[in-house]
Amino acid sequence: MSAVIESPRVSAAPMSVFERYLTVWVFLCIVVGIALGQLFPAAFQAVGRLEVAKVNIPVGVLIWVMIIPMLLRVDFAALAQVKNHWRGIGVTLFINWAVKPFSMAFLAWFFVRQVFAGSLPADQLDSYVAGLILLAAAPCTAMVFVWSRLTGGDPVFTLSQVALNDAIMVFAFAPIVGLLLGLSAITVPWDTLITSVALYIVLPVIFAQVLRKQLLKGGPAAFERAMHRIGPWSIAALLLTLVLLFAFQGEAIIKQPLVIAMLAVPILIQVVLNSGLAYWLNRKLGEKHNIACPSALIGASNFFELAVAAAISLFGFHSGAALATVVGVLIEVPIMLAVVKVVNSSRGWYES
Repeated sequence: MSAVIESPRVSAAPMSVFERYLTVWVFLCIVVGIALGQLFPAAFQAVGRLEVAKVNIPVGVLIWVMIIPMLLRVDFAALAQVKNHWRGIGVTLFINWAVKPFSMAFLAWFFVRQVFAGSLPADQLDSYVAGLILLAAAPCTAMVFVWSRLTGGDPVFTLSQVALNDAIMVFAFAPIVGLLLGLSAITVPWDTLITSVALYIVLPVIFAQVLRKQLLKGGPAAFERAMHRIGPWSIAALLLTLVLLFAFQGEAIIKQPLVIAMLAVPILIQVVLNSGLAYWLNRKLGEKHNIACPSALIGASNFFELAVAAAISLFGFHSGAALATVVGVLIEVPIMLAVVKVVNSSRGWYES
């Protein structure tokens, strides 16, 4: 009989200042970006024209600087652990790939094209729907480690589900996005979509894994020191990308400031729906609470960095798609902290 080793419960380490106040930083980027866009429109138009094969070069560089540190945390060797919690992994995959993208496509259609259609710019409705689909089609890679830590989630399970999702994303992101955009009657620029997948998923994953192996040669302590130095670059790249985006979106936001609130509605509903469903399914299947928590959290959160990059590449800085993906960044922290509070406070119910 083989021994079963219980994963230790992890104490909730505090979030970094950047993580805890991400919503504040995004609001500041909105203000700074809009102001700079109004003051120096020619400069930002010049940045917008720096493209090769529909890929904006400054944004491409910023996205790489943003996501490489996150991908360095992903250890694909953890895939060997998937079989140890096959029920929790099964729930995660079901929510991330069979529920979340399709439920978001429906919610985007319902709210953008039906409920709020009269209050949104008619020429941007398709673009808003596309942005919301992009946001839901990529499971969270980095922040889920933070949310899992705050709930005492099993760290091995969290790592294994992230590694598996990232491996699937290489092959599934483009087909799912293409399918849902097609079903939403939105023209799919397949060449740009495939280029985005190569630039923002495949190549960064390969580069990050090669760099990870080099950094780990010095031992875990050296790896953590390197990550501590690299981390601020990722934060700076995210904030600068948001400033650029809002510099281009400023005119639309000034004319219609409630557009952000309207786009937030389907995102909020999706978070509640998917996290609640994942949490309940894990309980029905008999998984432990420290497995159910990260499974529910990755079902609720999104790889918004990838979504922003893909939206800009596919539809441009001025598009409603780019704005819709940034709304996901704006509300990520407060809504996910609410989910963390719910799963922590309901542990007694879960284990009863």
